[in-house]
Amino acid sequence: MTSTLPVPFVSVRNVRKTFGSKEAVTDVSFEVLPGQVFGLLGPNGAGKTTTIRMILDIFKPDSGTIEVLGGSISQARKDRIGYMPEERGLYPHMRVLDCLVYLGKLKGLTGLEARRRAVAFLERLELAGQHRQKIETLSRGMTQKVQVIAAVLHYPDLLIIDEPFANLDPINAQLVRDIILELRDQGKAVIMTSHQLNLVEALCDRIVLIHHGRVVLQGQVAEVRRRFARNVLHLSGSGRLDLLPGVTHIERRTAADWYLTLLPEADPQTILRTIVSSDAFVLDKFDVALPSLDEIFVQIVREQSGPAGPLDTSGTATLEPNPLPTIRST
Repeated sequence: MTSTLPVPFVSVRNVRKTFGSKEAVTDVSFEVLPGQVFGLLGPNGAGKTTTIRMILDIFKPDSGTIEVLGGSISQARKDRIGYMPEERGLYPHMRVLDCLVYLGKLKGLTGLEARRRAVAFLERLELAGQHRQKIETLSRGMTQKVQVIAAVLHYPDLLIIDEPFANLDPINAQLVRDIILELRDQGKAVIMTSHQLNLVEALCDRIVLIHHGRVVLQGQVAEVRRRFARNVLHLSGSGRLDLLPGVTHIERRTAADWYLTLLPEADPQTILRTIVSSDAFVLDKFDVALPSLDEIFVQIVREQSGPAGPLDTSGTATLEPNPLPTIRST
């Protein structure tokens, strides 16, 4: 019995895009599956926005193919996409509720349904008291949350969201995270760009890192972190730790967390046995320290930004709402 693989919601194959003499995107390929939060990462100017605009059919690729929601882009498929650009797309002189209703109607909702969903989402994101305010009078954080509502009001099958946590405090960031995770859990797909890589690490199932228009890293988040793991032990406990044979550096980051950098040939088990047999340190737990996405990002970008010539890619890895609504398919 053969298993059927899910059809990607987004398939980008060998896409290239130039603007005059500038090559913005060069041979980029990746897939986004249903039920997946996908991180599209890269430094400023890497080609992320150009790639998103090609997925949305704002730009046409010079070569390569893009399929969205099972085929070539069409108006019907565009209506199944929610998009929040980094340059916000609200009407500043409109009142919050009126603006959301108008944008919902553009996505095919009736005025009554758009208003019902907008009111529920405003309450969920703690903006009910601002529904009559003009967009231009809102704080940046409030405007950000209104933009999120506009992107998900029609319950999209594919959400593309650029810097979703900008200007949000931790409480409001959690509200937006909950919406993204609901979409994922309902089999939708989310493409997210963000420079807050701790949130990418917590939310995303897979990532692709683009630099100078090329894919330099991609894969599942957990697998990428394991691939870049260094010879470092993380210990939790109390007491005193001294340098041991095979240990080159000890860093204490919190009162209970220690990081030991080992020589490549060192045996972690031998070092742990020595620590456990010592009376100077009480060991509560240990594991291999995995690098954060921040550390991996910095390492890859620095390596690929050297003064050498062409980029070396040989290392490329490859809502019926409740009173406070959840998102679901209609």
